Amino acid sequence: MSTELTPLAAAALLRRGGVLAYPTEAVWGLGCDPFDEAAVRRLLALKQRAVDKGLILIAAAAGQFDGLLDWDALPPERRAAVHASWPGPHTWIVPATARVPRWITGAHAGVAVRVSAHPDVVALCTAFGAPLVSTSANPAGAPPPRRLAELDPALRAALDGVVAGETGERTRPSTIRDARSGATLRG
Repeated sequence: MSTELTPLAAAALLRRGGVLAYPTEAVWGLGCDPFDEAAVRRLLALKQRAVDKGLILIAAAAGQFDGLLDWDALPPERRAAVHASWPGPHTWIVPATARVPRWITGAHAGVAVRVSAHPDVVALCTAFGAPLVSTSANPAGAPPPRRLAELDPALRAALDGVVAGETGERTRPSTIRDARSGATLRG
C-alpha cells in the first residue's frame, strides 16, 4: 500500500523516480517527473496508456514552463487567452520546444499544459520546483476516481506514494483547448 505524503516528501520521491497519486481540481491524478523517462514509462504501464497519446504537464505557475513552450509560435492574442485562463482547470495544447521529450508529447508537436489553482497541486509543484505529469489515476477506459477511496486497489498498491488531500469541486476533468485556434478538444 502506498504511503500518504506531504508535498515536500512527495517532491523528494519524484526526484528519485517515483510515481504518485495526488488530488486535482476534479479527479485524482497520477504524476511523476516528466524528464525521467523510466518514471513516465512506468506511469504509462500502470495506466495501460500508449505513449503516442501524449501527457499533460501541470504546474504551480506559468514560469515553470519556461523553455518548454514555443510562445512565439502563437499570436499575441492567443498567448493572452491562455494566460488569462490560468490558474484554473484549463489545459492548453501549446507548441513544444525541443526540450520536451517525445515520451511527453507522444505523436504530437505540441504539449498539453495547465497551471492549477488546486492548493495541493500548487504545493506539490512548488516543492518539486517544476511541472509534473498529470493524468487521471485510473487504468485506461476506467472512470477516473473523484475520491481516494475510489482509486483502483491494484493501481494504488503499485504507486510509491499518495499526496494527502481532497479533489476540488469540479465534476469533470479540465477543459482541453488548442492554443493556436482556441478550439475545444475536450469540454
